[in-house]
Amino acid sequence: MKLFQSILLLSNVLLTFSLSAQEKELTVSSKRNDDKSVTLTAEKSSPGTYTVVLNFRELSNTSSAGEPAYKVKHSGDNFLTLTPDNKNQGISYSYSYSFIRGELNPKFNPLFVYALPYGNGKKTRAIESSFLRATYFGATAPADWKAYRFYTEEADTVTAIRKGIVVSVSDVYDQDTKDVKYTSKVNTVIVEHADGTLANYKGFKKGIFVKEGQTVFPGTPLGMNDITNERYGISLMITYLKSANFGSNKNTDSKDSESLYGFITPYFSTIENSNGILTSQKYYSSAITPEIIQKEMTKKELKNLAKK
Repeated sequence: MKLFQSILLLSNVLLTFSLSAQEKELTVSSKRNDDKSVTLTAEKSSPGTYTVVLNFRELSNTSSAGEPAYKVKHSGDNFLTLTPDNKNQGISYSYSYSFIRGELNPKFNPLFVYALPYGNGKKTRAIESSFLRATYFGATAPADWKAYRFYTEEADTVTAIRKGIVVSVSDVYDQDTKDVKYTSKVNTVIVEHADGTLANYKGFKKGIFVKEGQTVFPGTPLGMNDITNERYGISLMITYLKSANFGSNKNTDSKDSESLYGFITPYFSTIENSNGILTSQKYYSSAITPEIIQKEMTKKELKNLAKK
């Protein structure tokens, strides 16, 4: 997840943000129309939802700018139309913009039940990850901080915990991390769910199985977990965009910057408990039931599943 560029610290996500833009990820353009209105359009190269924040340096002869934050789901979305108050005059305007992955304050069910990130019946040890910025840099952990590390005895296939769209794949690192305690150089997958939440999987071996734009379901193979500190595992956190106050993250000491994302404490379906919050350091067995797989499928997807 990123406002132009995200920063990964050791095994956890450091949710501070840089304004050094990846220019082609999302761009905003404007067009004057024959009726003197102005349409603003977003073009993006990456799948998934973004929030665009406009800052009008100049704006006159219109009262239709509305809120500064706008949702952009598809490339080519006309996300704002400015209409002139005086129909005989044009609108005078200039603006800058920022953007970040995710839908701002999406409506989600905090009791949603997820699958574990390994195949049905597979055993994993779940360990809650600490907020390493607090440990090493004196930062304050977010009040809702929640992240897990799921370990396996040997290298194993990581699977999706919920239906969603793969919106980001970083598959660039191919190095020996067996004896490394922590590293920021990890391969990652981000999946956007229908309710606007984001599952962040980190710690894959190079050669991730899925592509951006692909739909995945509970149990869909994503890639192989990597080994760090002599243990095979994957890091997982479920987040949502809770703030578009980018200014609070500019020009501040990184230890004092606030996360723009909220963290969800997930409920999981396991053989030991069909609906519960995991206890750190305990072992669990994956239970990817037909109900878990099918509960967010469309009628067409259910029909195609029945044909298999």
